[in-house]
Amino acid sequence: MPYSLVYYAPVLLVLWATYLLFRSRRERKHRKLWDEAKHSGLTEPASLHPVIDPNRCVGCGSCAHACPENHVIGVVGGKAKLIHPTRCIGHGACKIACPMDAITLVFGTEKRGIDIPNIQPDFQTNVPGLFIAGELGGMGLIRNAVEQGRQAMETIRKLPGIGKGDDLDVLIVGAGPAGFSASLGAKQHGLRAVTVEQESLGGTVFHYPRGKVVMTAPAILPIYGKTKFKETTKEELLTFWNDVEKKTGISINYEERMEKISQTDTGFEIKTSRGNYSSRAILLALGRRGTPRKLGVPGEELPKVLYRLIDPAQYENQHVLVVGGGDAALEAATSIAEETGTTVTLSYRSEAFGRAKEKNRDKVVAAESAGRLQLLMKSNVKKIGEDYVELEHADEAVKLPNDAIIVCAGGILPTPFLKEIGIEVDTKFGTV
Repeated sequence: MPYSLVYYAPVLLVLWATYLLFRSRRERKHRKLWDEAKHSGLTEPASLHPVIDPNRCVGCGSCAHACPENHVIGVVGGKAKLIHPTRCIGHGACKIACPMDAITLVFGTEKRGIDIPNIQPDFQTNVPGLFIAGELGGMGLIRNAVEQGRQAMETIRKLPGIGKGDDLDVLIVGAGPAGFSASLGAKQHGLRAVTVEQESLGGTVFHYPRGKVVMTAPAILPIYGKTKFKETTKEELLTFWNDVEKKTGISINYEERMEKISQTDTGFEIKTSRGNYSSRAILLALGRRGTPRKLGVPGEELPKVLYRLIDPAQYENQHVLVVGGGDAALEAATSIAEETGTTVTLSYRSEAFGRAKEKNRDKVVAAESAGRLQLLMKSNVKKIGEDYVELEHADEAVKLPNDAIIVCAGGILPTPFLKEIGIEVDTKFGTV
């Protein structure tokens, strides 16, 4: 045996043994996390998520290291696996990192379908000249929505007819992350553009609860450049966007609602609450929460029933019911429970919070343990009265004193509107 091999063999054996030990410990840890997720019923990812091809995967763990979240994807049985599905928020970093091209990003699951408009890689729909970016297209992550708005405008500025005639080059609907980025892009490229927003700068972000931490990553805003923060609150992010709006001089028509879109020979006619526009192209940067999902029970029309939380302080000394099992519901319930004199009940129809982040589930457990929150799993609202609410819980009727109800049951995709203007909408059950 060559001397060099004799000399290095023990070192190689030590390195190999160390690697096997590390791999074994990692496998046990990841398997434990997956078993806990299954036991808790937390196996349904809420949005875009990876599906791993076991025939391609070699179990290298590159995907797990690339994921910005903590312990979302791991290695079990020598193959990559989504070990904490409810934590996955669709970054897509795992797909990029995989050296074997074993990961596909999909919407929905076999059990839960998601309506997604038919969008091409350049964000144009099947209707030529009509684009969709951001949450409406299934991508709610702020960084990705900002990037989609920027990229969509790169495509729009190259369309035939841009810069010609008297029509607008593009009308942007919505001033959330995607619409704001697209508006900056339109100004950067000198396009004749109008942005309409039915409420305020920020779109869905504006309606997040006070103090909510918004998970972001560095993103490129046209004109401004690369943002530097990675984690910030709603208020800090909106302050930053307002500052960018002022410094860049972009114009956004607030409190102007888009009402109707009609195709013409040269583009589109758009009717809004303030007037009419003719435009070569349209970018829909709408949120998916514009039409809140309702309970459909007697008394829901009462003014005490709301569909989002703005300021927990307004519920001081009140009996409050929060309905829902996603992050918005859990954040609303726990933040209201911290106010003086409140009694808060959280009602959810399922047996586990399968769509909520772990940190929010932990806050619910802590608030319940401290006696600040009552948790009613597998319950449904049956009737709403002036000063009470009736629920069904474990096949028994429950009547609670009530001053306010916040329904956080998600939003309904404006499918009828999209189909009316010719956009195809597919229901995804674990497909691309």
